[in-house]
Amino acid sequence: MPQSPSSSPATPAKPPPALSFLHAHATHPLPELAVEIAWAQLSAQGVEDLGPTLGWCYLTDELAHGAEQVMQALRERMPEVSWVGAVGAGVLATGVEYMDEPALAVMVCNLPLADFRLFHGRRPLPALQVGAQPGSRWHAHTAQVHADARSPELAELIGELAARTDTGYLFGGLSAGRHGSPHLAWPSDDAPPLADGVSQGVWHGGLSGVAFSERVRLVSRVSQGCTPVGPRREVTRAERNVVYELDGRPALACLLQDLGMTATIATEGWQRQALPKVRATLAGLTDADSDLLEHGRHFGADTRVRHLIGLDPGRQGVALADNVEVGMQLAFCQRNQHAARQDLVRICAEVREEFDPDEHPGREAVGAVYISCAGRGGAHFGGLNAEMELISHALGNLPIVGFFAGGEVARHHLYGYTGVLTVFGR
Repeated sequence: MPQSPSSSPATPAKPPPALSFLHAHATHPLPELAVEIAWAQLSAQGVEDLGPTLGWCYLTDELAHGAEQVMQALRERMPEVSWVGAVGAGVLATGVEYMDEPALAVMVCNLPLADFRLFHGRRPLPALQVGAQPGSRWHAHTAQVHADARSPELAELIGELAARTDTGYLFGGLSAGRHGSPHLAWPSDDAPPLADGVSQGVWHGGLSGVAFSERVRLVSRVSQGCTPVGPRREVTRAERNVVYELDGRPALACLLQDLGMTATIATEGWQRQALPKVRATLAGLTDADSDLLEHGRHFGADTRVRHLIGLDPGRQGVALADNVEVGMQLAFCQRNQHAARQDLVRICAEVREEFDPDEHPGREAVGAVYISCAGRGGAHFGGLNAEMELISHALGNLPIVGFFAGGEVARHHLYGYTGVLTVFGR
C-alpha cells in the first residue's frame, strides 16, 4: 500500500559543499580586458558551479587607475561575491609574480556567508562586548586587513582592530601605489547599502578587509628572512628609539662585537671599518614577554625587524627605527638571499605540518593569501618569480594570490621586509 504524502520519509538535506578556492591572473593595460582574461580562466575551472561568495582582487600600481572598472567588471560576472583587495608594487599568484606591468590576480571561494564579514571605514568591525553571551551576535575570530600606507597613526589603528577580534590575530598588508594607495572592500549585490546609499568600496585612507568566524580554519606564518648575527640580549637602558645598554653593557660595543669587529670606538678610524657593516645590519626586537628566537636559531612570530638609523659614539648608543623600552629583547641581524630563502622554506614546512594527514586526519589546505614586502621581490630571491616558485614547490599547486606591499601586518604588529603566508583549510 503506497504511503500518503504526510507519512513519506523526509528527503535528507544535502551536505554543504566542501570549501574550495579558484584563482586566476592576467596582464593587460585595459582593466576590462584584464578581467576578461581572468574570467576565462575561472570559467574553465568551473567557477559557475562553485557558488563563490568571497573574493580577493589585487592590482599592480599600473592598473590602479582602473580599480573601480575592475570591480564593476567582476561584479557583473559574479554579483553574489563580496570582494576585498589592494594595490601593490606587484601582484603574485601560484608560481608567478608581476612587477612593473599592468596586472591583476583574483581568487574566489565558497565560504559560507555566516562565516565572514567585510569591514571598512564606513562600516567598521564592531568592538567585542565584554560579558556577552556566546552566540548572542556575530563576532570576529581573526581578520585580514588592507590599509592605506599614508594613513596617520596606522600602528594604533591596527592595534585597535586586533582588539576587536577574539584572538587578536590579523594578517594583511599596506597598499603600495606611487600615485595613491587604494584598497578594496566591495560587498555583494545582496549586501545592504550604507545609510547614504553608498555600497561600492574603492577606499582611500584607513583600513578595510574581511573578518572570519571561529569556524574558518586558517594557518598563518611570518617570514622575516633574517639571520641573527649575535645572541639575544635584554635592553637595560634606552630612551625613545635609542638603545644605550644591552645586558648592562654599552649597546654600540655589543653591536661591534656581534659584527666580528676587533676595533673599538677608541681605535682611530673605527668608523671606516664599522659603517659598511652597520649599514647592512638591522635589529630584531620583541616585547619583554615574547620570544625573540625560536629554537635559538630564527626569529619568532612576534619579532619586529627594524633598521638601524644612527649611532651615538659619545654615549655608545644605537638608534633604531622604532621606540624601545627597557626589558625588551633585541638581537642584531642581517638580510641576504640565503637567509630569505631558508626562512621562507621554514614557514612553508610549518604550514605543511599543520595539514599533515598523518598528524591531522581530514585536514586539507585549499587556498592561500601571501603578502610580501615590495623590497623582497625579484633579486632578493634570485630573480623574478623565484619567491613564488619556492612556495609552489613547497606547497604544491595550491591556489594562491597576494601582492607586494608597502608594509605587512601579522598579529597586531606592522612589519617591513617580511612575508606573511596565510593558508585556508577544510
